[in-house]
Amino acid sequence: MTALLTEKNGTARRSPAHSSPPSSPRRRPGRERAFDDVPRWQIYLPLGLYLLFTLIPFYWMLLFAVRPAGSTSLVPWPMTGAHFSKVWNERSFAVFFQNSMIVGVATLVATTLVALAGGYALARFDFRIKGAFMLALLCSQFIPGALMLVPLFEIFRNLQMINSLGSVVIAETVFQLPLSIILISGFIKNVPVSLEEAAWVDGCSRFTAFRTVVLPLLRPGLIAVGSFAFVHSWNHFLFALMFLSEQDKQTIPVGLNTLIGADSVDLGALAAGGVIAAVPVVIVFAFIQKWLITGFSAGAVKG
Repeated sequence: MTALLTEKNGTARRSPAHSSPPSSPRRRPGRERAFDDVPRWQIYLPLGLYLLFTLIPFYWMLLFAVRPAGSTSLVPWPMTGAHFSKVWNERSFAVFFQNSMIVGVATLVATTLVALAGGYALARFDFRIKGAFMLALLCSQFIPGALMLVPLFEIFRNLQMINSLGSVVIAETVFQLPLSIILISGFIKNVPVSLEEAAWVDGCSRFTAFRTVVLPLLRPGLIAVGSFAFVHSWNHFLFALMFLSEQDKQTIPVGLNTLIGADSVDLGALAAGGVIAAVPVVIVFAFIQKWLITGFSAGAVKG
C-alpha cells in the first residue's frame, strides 16, 4: 500500500516535469521577410536612378544657361552670366517676371477666398441640389481649357478686358475653382462641428466662429490649394497667349516662346529664361512641402 502511494505521488510529482507548453505554429522559412532584411542597394539603386533621370534635364538647362556661347563642355566652367543679363534686360524678362508674379498672386488670393466660401457651404449646409452641384464640379475637370478659349475671348472683348492681366486672372481662377472647392470642403469636414457650436454658445456669430475656430485649423489645406493655384497660373501658357497681345503685358511662358525664332534658337538665352521661370516654383515648394503633405492627407480622409 505504501509503495503504491509512493508510486502515485512520484507520478504526480513527475507529471509537471513531463508537461510541455503548447507548441506555436512554425513560420515557413522564406515566407515573408522584414523590411530591415532587404539589402539597402535594392532601395537606393531604384531611387538613385529615378533621381538621376529627374535631375538630368535640370542640369542640362543649367549647363546651357551658365556656360559661354559656343562651348561644348559638359562641365559648367568657366561660368558666365551673360545669358541671364541678356534675357533680363534685352528680352524684357523683368517685365514678364513682374506680370507673372501679379497673375500668380492674384490667382492665389482669388482662388483661395472663393474656394473657402464655397467649400464651407458644401461642408456645413445641406440643400437640394448639393449632389448635382458636386457632380458638376467634378465633370468640369474633364473640359480642356482650349475648348473655352473662344467664348472666354468673346466675353473679355465685350468687357474690354483684352490685353489686361485681369482677364488672365479671372480665367485661371475659374479653372482652378472646381478642384479647390472640393478640396477645401474635405478639409472643413474634418473640423468637428462641435467646435463651432461651442463658439456659438459663447456668443460668437457664425463668421466670428469660423474665423477664430475653423480658419486656423485649415492652414495646411489653404496652403496646399493656394500653392497649386499659384504654380498653375505661373506655368500656364494658353490663356496668356490668347488674351495678352502687347509685349509689356505678357508673362514668362509667353516670353520664353518669343526666344524661339523661325530659323534659329538662342539656347543660352532660352535656358537662362527657363531657370528664371523655375526659381519661384522651386522656392515655393521648398517652403511649403511640409504643409502641402499635411494638407492633402487631411483632405483625403473625408469627402
